[in-house]
Amino acid sequence: MSFLRPEAKATLMRWREVAAGAGILALGLYWALFTGGLLALLGWAVAALGAALTFAGVQRARFRTGTGGPGMVQVVEGRISYFGPLTGGFADLSSLTALSLDPAAKPPHWLLRSEDGTTLAIPLTAEGSEQLFDIFAQLPGLQTERMLQKMQAGGSAAVLIWQRASAQKPTLRLH
Repeated sequence: MSFLRPEAKATLMRWREVAAGAGILALGLYWALFTGGLLALLGWAVAALGAALTFAGVQRARFRTGTGGPGMVQVVEGRISYFGPLTGGFADLSSLTALSLDPAAKPPHWLLRSEDGTTLAIPLTAEGSEQLFDIFAQLPGLQTERMLQKMQAGGSAAVLIWQRASAQKPTLRLH
């Protein structure tokens, strides 16, 4: 039997890395400020680690938009697989040429375009979609904060989040 409402439990699960990072930060600050010698030095290092974990946790929590959406995401060795009720497919991280966000879809979808021209659409709320944060973070030049802002912004048209440098069209200059 659970003593927490489902909504409260979902919120705690969403922000769990932030809570862990804040706890480590607090422990490090306690050691740094209220002990002496080597333990105080260690405390500053632990506090820095806690601050980094808290920052990363906030980003992950912002990425998690919920669960219960259609389908399931699985990530194994750089291969993203989506198993949906009507569609599905896979995309390899190494073959991605573009990542877009379609906020107008119901629910909003990630659009992963591969070298062969196929596009894999994955709902943001699909089970296991939180795994995509780590895989997207591996894309060279991806701006994580921009991606998180676009997820919250909504909109009516697909937004390009990332594009492989070799897939970008060069601009012609007159001079």
